[in-house]
Amino acid sequence: MSSPLSIDNTMGAALIGSVCAAVLYGVSCIQTWYYYDRYPTDAWYIKYLVASVWVFDTIHQVLISHTVYHYLVSNYTNPAMLANIIWSVLLEVLFNSLICLLVQGFLTMRVWRMSNKNKILTFIVLCLVIAEFVCSVVFVVQSMQLQTWLELSQLKGLSMAVNVLAAAGDALIAASLVFLLRRSRTGFKKSDTMISRLIVFTVNTGLFTSICAVMSLVSIIVWGNTLIYVAFYFSLGRLYSNSLLATLNARQEIRNLADEMDTLSLSFRSGPSSFGSGSKKPTNISIVIDTTQDFVRDRAMTMTDSETESPITDLKDEV
Repeated sequence: MSSPLSIDNTMGAALIGSVCAAVLYGVSCIQTWYYYDRYPTDAWYIKYLVASVWVFDTIHQVLISHTVYHYLVSNYTNPAMLANIIWSVLLEVLFNSLICLLVQGFLTMRVWRMSNKNKILTFIVLCLVIAEFVCSVVFVVQSMQLQTWLELSQLKGLSMAVNVLAAAGDALIAASLVFLLRRSRTGFKKSDTMISRLIVFTVNTGLFTSICAVMSLVSIIVWGNTLIYVAFYFSLGRLYSNSLLATLNARQEIRNLADEMDTLSLSFRSGPSSFGSGSKKPTNISIVIDTTQDFVRDRAMTMTDSETESPITDLKDEV
């Protein structure tokens, strides 16, 4: 870092990042409570995943809060300390990477299941996820041996690699899920409505994390002698946790929307004839036919599900 230090783009940026991360942490706490309240019958490993993400989120928030407090409160009258690195700002990278690993690992599992266990695609995604985590661990181990921010600039390449791999992994996962979901369209309104909503969630969640990683990368390249990149990186893990929780918590809403559309469609079909003189028997026949078609469709979907994974049943059972 250059000398003398500019508070605005160093500790000021870290403070802004800490505040933004704290706000997102509050959102993740609410979402975590909502998840356990609404989905008590989820698979045990999904519950443990949510719990682990929340614990790492909490530890990360404590670490970055300690960092900001150390520089801006404890050493308020000691500006010389601004040149030195506090351990908490280095250790937070580890917990941020653990959150990313869990969330991206979960999404990789979904790519594997929805692609009918496509080994090549899953392997590529998994390599990006693991590579990001390994680079983060190496960064933490090496940075713990450093004393000043100037020395930390020697690890600029690792910092850039972490953000590049994060953005690439998010983009590939999102693109894979969107492609697989679009390919799974059945032509039936209920299932297609659910798939469309899932596509929107997939794009949105992948977009936010990718943009944050890219902005952190750009900040390192353009403003490498500042801590502007920290403002983005502090919030990256929080975006991962919130994207996971938002996807899990939106399941019932997506199903309800699809059910409402089916009900609305049925109400239009079962209305009185436009001629106004016919009996209601044709309408009843129409309802019977529609019900029969739905029954045949459900049977067909059940038979298909026994052979391969369906994004709809997979969503209900596991996500």
